[in-house]
Amino acid sequence: MTSAAPSAGDEMRVEGVSLAAIAERFGTPCYVYSRAALEQAWRDFDAAFAGLPHLVCYAVKANSNLAVLNLFARLGSGFDIVSGGELARVLAAGADASKVVFSGVGKTESEMTEALAAGIHCFNVESAAELAVLDRVAGRAGRRAPISIRVNPDVDPRTHPYISTGLKESKFGVAFAEARDLYRRAAGLAHIAIRGIDIHIGSQISELGPYREAALKVLDLVDRLAEDGIAIEHVDLGGGLGIRYRDEVPVTALDYAAMARELMRGRRESLLLEPGRRLVGEAGLLLTRVLYLKPGTERNFAVVDAAMNDLIRPVLYDAWHPVAPVRPRPGPTRRYQIVGPICESADFIAHDRDLALESGDLIAIGAAGAYAFAMSSNYNSRPRACELIVDGDQVHVARSRETIADLFALEKPLR
Repeated sequence: MTSAAPSAGDEMRVEGVSLAAIAERFGTPCYVYSRAALEQAWRDFDAAFAGLPHLVCYAVKANSNLAVLNLFARLGSGFDIVSGGELARVLAAGADASKVVFSGVGKTESEMTEALAAGIHCFNVESAAELAVLDRVAGRAGRRAPISIRVNPDVDPRTHPYISTGLKESKFGVAFAEARDLYRRAAGLAHIAIRGIDIHIGSQISELGPYREAALKVLDLVDRLAEDGIAIEHVDLGGGLGIRYRDEVPVTALDYAAMARELMRGRRESLLLEPGRRLVGEAGLLLTRVLYLKPGTERNFAVVDAAMNDLIRPVLYDAWHPVAPVRPRPGPTRRYQIVGPICESADFIAHDRDLALESGDLIAIGAAGAYAFAMSSNYNSRPRACELIVDGDQVHVARSRETIADLFALEKPLR
């Protein structure tokens, strides 16, 4: 777990703070992020592209906490958003609107209006129908909407099917064969300004081959658009670089940047990059406490106070997260199913983990900085966990724990 490490006494810590002390003070379950890990991940990614004109646009959907967004904004980050809510978040966090790109297949007219008024860098248009609506909305506002068209290159990223977004059967983007004609149409619209071209082939990608294949296709399209008199200012390569959950060997930012330099050599376009998971995934963990140990004839269960409403990735993607006791116990281990209190058989955090546990022990679920709290819910009327950022020996409450009263504060009984 890169976001946590054992101390000299084998007690796990995040930066200078013990997880046991965090649990005592803030309760469990809770999400704990390392400020140093967040900032280092962004700096390392950005530095890999040094000397190459580029803009890093953090993919907000991975972790949209205001404190996380503010840290990246201070570093000069741009942001990739997919909703009006995310636009409001990044602006509240101090983002420069001119560094914001707006992706997503279902932008509403009100979201378009808000983004135009904010002065965002670019809309990543994903259909001919969206382009027509955006032209109309921009006309009403007396503006020209800056756009890229998200092109679907039909490249297999060789990842989980739910996070593969660049195949021809995907809902995302414009079919590659139709993209040139749509650019020609966009060039004739009075309230559209063509700025770039965009691809995003998926998430948790662990090899460069799919990126190279997709980039080569889109760069060839850029050259054909130039023949049509359509100038492309930036090429958006999307995001999707994977992290280490178990035994993956992630592509390094330096190798990714080296590939980009090779492909962009002699070209005039700048690059946009949209890392999400890569910047936050390994900087966070979910801290939970064992409520009960439940041995059985077929399986042994460790029932913890975190559940699928807190971390749905194992259920939704069959995802594997590292699991470690905060204070390792000596002695023999047992093979446990780590499960939560939710009234669903699918409610599990991890399967078949060999651990020495007792009731009351704390467990750290690693690599939980991305698509974890962001996807949490109130299923079974469970308040969502708090989010904490450790900064050296200090702990900042980035999001307070919800209360039971919060769950129905917006509801009203019938009269």
